[in-house]
Amino acid sequence: MTAAGTTGDGPPGAPTLGALTGGQLRRLGAVAGLSDADAGSYAGVLTEALGTVAARPLDLGPPNRTFLSDDHTPVEFSLSFRPGAAPALRVLLEPGCGAGSLARNGRAGLAAVRALARRWRFGTDSLDAVEDLFLPPVPHGPLALWCALELRPGGVPRVKVYLNPSASGAGRAAATVRRALGRLGHARAAAALPEADGYPFLALDLGDWAEPRVKVYLRHEGLTPGRAGLLAAAAGGPDAAVVEDFFRTAAAGPGAAPGDLRLDRRPGLTCHAFTGTGSAAPAGFTLHVPVRDYAGHDGEALARATVLLRRYGIDPAPLPRALSALTGRRLADGVGLIAYLALAHQRDRAPRVTAYLSCEAYAVRPPEPAALRPAGALRG
Repeated sequence: MTAAGTTGDGPPGAPTLGALTGGQLRRLGAVAGLSDADAGSYAGVLTEALGTVAARPLDLGPPNRTFLSDDHTPVEFSLSFRPGAAPALRVLLEPGCGAGSLARNGRAGLAAVRALARRWRFGTDSLDAVEDLFLPPVPHGPLALWCALELRPGGVPRVKVYLNPSASGAGRAAATVRRALGRLGHARAAAALPEADGYPFLALDLGDWAEPRVKVYLRHEGLTPGRAGLLAAAAGGPDAAVVEDFFRTAAAGPGAAPGDLRLDRRPGLTCHAFTGTGSAAPAGFTLHVPVRDYAGHDGEALARATVLLRRYGIDPAPLPRALSALTGRRLADGVGLIAYLALAHQRDRAPRVTAYLSCEAYAVRPPEPAALRPAGALRG
């Protein structure tokens, strides 16, 4: 196991962003059942997509204050779990990080995605159709473009892009989402979205997907278990009681009693996924709980994740192995290595539990004593 700030793959010295995250990816690949060759190839793709900042020494600090992670590492990993299968490994990155401005960041990110499209010969028609809405000449907001790779055996990933609905201003985010959905053949989908406090992302599946999705992410301030259950039911998702139970366990721990539990620090997120254009109803629903703001340390977060994985008939053993692939620190010495826990429901498929994992390239968030934890995590 290696500590944050070391590569684990080379001589000691001043490690770089690319060496650290590439080493983490290779070790996570072993956890996810990827061959050494595939994991090594994907690590090379990650380094290329990061561009010049991959060679930036970690002791210089992050290349920019990215919204992608708490310590501004422009890379995040996740493991998606289903019963009876190895976890699926995904890497999310900001390919334009360090470009110097949000506009240049977006242009660099777009160029990186187009380079991936040429490499793996996939189309970008959906992205082309909405490029002007999300990458205007003078963009606003916390991000321009992120790219996610779902890493599959064989060396060819599935690709997703994440765009900023507030690119033309937060007040125009809802209208931007409506216009994008209309252009993408989902004009009736906007009416199916519930009320929310913001639109942090719109995501597009590019390339080899059986049913490419358009995904709209919504922010919910002060979210409660009951409200989360209603959001799922409205989206044709899992039973409200199932969602409430997941919410309570992720946010407050197993055995949390019914009560006035709410996410009163970092808000909860929901994702509404649309596939076929013939229906206004979403084909998928995901609840994201920011466990890092409602646990004292990562040992608590892992315990909650373990309970949830077992509840869905999933072997939890790969998750602690994944955490060891990222860092050698004790779990009790920080909080945020597990950033989110999510429950994903897609029509005609088994539910998925996803753990979003931080690289901690630049900082480890200190653990939080019980006396200082947010009230919402204690009232459950």
